[in-house]
Amino acid sequence: MVKAGLGLTRSVPTVVAGASGGIGQPLSLLLKSSPHVDELALYDVVNTPGVAADLSHISSPATVTGYLPADDGAKKAFKDADIIVIPAGIPRKPGMTRDDLFNINAGIVKGLIEVAAEVAPKAFILVISNPVNSTVPISAEVLKAKNVFNPQRLFGVTTLDIVRAETFVAQLVGEAQPQKLNIPVIGGHSGATIIPLFSKASPSVSIPDDKYDALVNRVQFGGDEVVKAKDGAGSATLSMAYAGFRFAEKVIRAVKGEKGLVEPSYVYLPGVPGGDAIAKQVGTDFFSVPIELGPNGAEKAVNPLEGITDKEKALLEKATAELKGNISKGVDFAHNPPQK
Repeated sequence: MVKAGLGLTRSVPTVVAGASGGIGQPLSLLLKSSPHVDELALYDVVNTPGVAADLSHISSPATVTGYLPADDGAKKAFKDADIIVIPAGIPRKPGMTRDDLFNINAGIVKGLIEVAAEVAPKAFILVISNPVNSTVPISAEVLKAKNVFNPQRLFGVTTLDIVRAETFVAQLVGEAQPQKLNIPVIGGHSGATIIPLFSKASPSVSIPDDKYDALVNRVQFGGDEVVKAKDGAGSATLSMAYAGFRFAEKVIRAVKGEKGLVEPSYVYLPGVPGGDAIAKQVGTDFFSVPIELGPNGAEKAVNPLEGITDKEKALLEKATAELKGNISKGVDFAHNPPQK
C-alpha cells in the first residue's frame, strides 16, 4: 500500500491492548480511521470481537481483528506486531486505595509486556496505562529479564499533557488554532512531575505573571477537572484516546520512514542517543523530553533545559524528587510483585 505523498509501502501491524475500555475503544476508532494504519489487532478480556466487527465496517484501509484471552488470544494478537499500544487497566472504584489500583494495573501491564517479550520482542511498545511514571520502569524490567529490552522502542505516552498545554495556552493568548503551538512538556505524567516549559513555546507566547501558577496547575491536574465534570462517573478517556492516537500515529509514520517527527515521551534516557547527558543533569533515568522519532524508534533525545526560567527550574526540582519515588516503586513491583 503506497501512502500518498510519501511513497511508503511498509505495513506496520498495530495492536491495542485494552481495546474495549474507555480509552481503548475511541483510540481504536481513531487508528482505524488513519490512512497510515494497515493492520489493527484488538485485545482485551471482554468484547473485542464485537468492537472489531463494528470498526471493520468503516471504509478505511485497515483490516481489524479482535482477540480474547481464550486460546492464547494475547499471543495471537501480539504475534509479530510492530506497534503495541497499551491503554489496558481499570479505573479507580469506590473503596479502592491508590495502592490497590496500582497493584492491579501494574500487574496487568506486567502480564502484557511478558507476552510482548515472547512473541513480538522487537515491537515498539507505547504505554498509556497509569501510573506511567511506574508502569514504564516495570515494562523495562520485564523486558530486561527476557533479554529483549531496547530503550529506543519503549515509550511512556505523555502526549495528553502536551495537548492540554497547547489547548489551555491557546485559550489564554487567543490562538484560534491550538495545534499551531508547540509547547514542550517534560518530566513525568502525573501531578507535580509534569513540567510545562512555556518559555520554550514555538511560536513564543507571553504568559502573564498573575496567570502562570494557575496555568501550570491546570496542565498538571487537568485530569481532576474532567473527573469532577463527569461527577465521579469517569475520567479523561476521550482526550487521552486522542493523545494516544497522536503519538501512536507519529511513531507509525516514523517507522515508515517519515522524517522530522518530534514529540515528548517518557523514556529510559541512558539508552537513547543524547539521553545520557540529560539523565545525569536531571538525576533520574526515566524522564520525558522531546524525542526525535525514526525507523529505530527514539532516534534522539533533545535537551530542552538550556535557558529555562527560574520558575521552571523550581518545577523541575520538585518533579524529579517525586519521580524518583515513582520509578523505584515500579522497579520494586517488577522484582517483587504482591502475592495473590
